[in-house]
Amino acid sequence: MDKKSIDRVCKNIYRRFPALKNKRPKVSSHGENRYLLIFSGSGKTPDGKTITNTVRVVASEEGRIIKSSMSR
Repeated sequence: MDKKSIDRVCKNIYRRFPALKNKRPKVSSHGENRYLLIFSGSGKTPDGKTITNTVRVVASEEGRIIKSSMSR
Protein backbone atom coordinates (compact mmCIF):
# COMPACT_ATOMS: atom_id res chain seq x y z
CA MET A 1 0.00 0.00 0.00
CA ASP A 2 1.50 3.31 -1.01
CA LYS A 3 1.64 6.54 1.04
CA LYS A 4 -1.09 8.22 -1.03
CA SER A 5 -3.57 5.42 -0.26
CA ILE A 6 -2.67 5.41 3.44
CA ASP A 7 -3.17 9.18 3.61
CA ARG A 8 -6.58 8.79 1.96
CA VAL A 9 -7.70 6.26 4.59
CA CYS A 10 -6.24 8.39 7.40
CA LYS A 11 -8.16 11.45 6.24
CA ASN A 12 -11.46 9.56 6.47
CA ILE A 13 -10.63 8.04 9.87
CA TYR A 14 -9.52 11.38 11.33
CA ARG A 15 -12.85 12.88 10.23
CA ARG A 16 -14.84 10.09 11.93
CA PHE A 17 -12.62 9.80 15.02
CA PRO A 18 -11.09 13.21 15.91
CA ALA A 19 -9.35 11.76 18.99
CA LEU A 20 -7.05 9.81 16.65
CA LYS A 21 -5.93 12.86 14.70
CA ASN A 22 -2.25 12.70 13.67
CA LYS A 23 -1.88 9.08 14.85
CA ARG A 24 -0.20 6.96 12.19
CA PRO A 25 -1.56 3.44 11.69
CA LYS A 26 0.24 0.12 11.74
CA VAL A 27 -0.24 -1.39 8.28
CA SER A 28 -0.21 -5.08 7.43
CA SER A 29 -1.38 -7.21 4.54
CA HIS A 30 -4.84 -8.74 4.96
CA GLY A 31 -5.33 -11.01 1.98
CA GLU A 32 -5.11 -10.24 -1.71
CA ASN A 33 -5.27 -6.48 -2.46
CA ARG A 34 -6.49 -5.71 1.08
CA TYR A 35 -4.68 -4.15 4.00
CA LEU A 36 -5.35 -3.92 7.73
CA LEU A 37 -4.65 -0.55 9.34
CA ILE A 38 -4.73 -0.29 13.13
CA PHE A 39 -5.04 3.13 14.76
CA SER A 40 -4.46 3.43 18.53
CA GLY A 41 -5.12 6.41 20.74
CA SER A 42 -6.19 7.32 24.23
CA GLY A 43 -8.59 9.69 25.86
CA LYS A 44 -9.91 10.71 29.26
CA THR A 45 -13.20 9.67 30.82
CA PRO A 46 -15.29 12.21 32.78
CA ASP A 47 -13.90 10.83 36.05
CA GLY A 48 -10.28 11.33 34.87
CA LYS A 49 -9.33 7.77 33.96
CA THR A 50 -7.49 7.00 30.73
CA ILE A 51 -9.18 4.87 28.11
CA THR A 52 -7.47 3.34 25.07
CA ASN A 53 -9.27 3.42 21.72
CA THR A 54 -8.37 1.13 18.85
CA VAL A 55 -9.81 1.44 15.35
CA ARG A 56 -9.26 -1.41 12.88
CA VAL A 57 -9.75 -0.66 9.20
CA VAL A 58 -9.70 -3.04 6.25
CA ALA A 59 -8.96 -1.06 3.09
CA SER A 60 -8.33 -1.79 -0.56
CA GLU A 61 -4.99 -1.11 -2.21
CA GLU A 62 -6.45 2.11 -3.66
CA GLY A 63 -7.33 3.46 -0.18
CA ARG A 64 -11.07 2.69 -0.20
CA ILE A 65 -12.37 1.64 3.23
CA ILE A 66 -14.11 -1.73 3.11
CA LYS A 67 -14.78 -2.27 6.81
CA SER A 68 -13.97 -0.51 10.08
CA SER A 69 -14.54 -1.29 13.74
CA MET A 70 -13.70 0.39 17.03
CA SER A 71 -12.98 -1.03 20.46
CA ARG A 72 -12.44 0.66 23.78
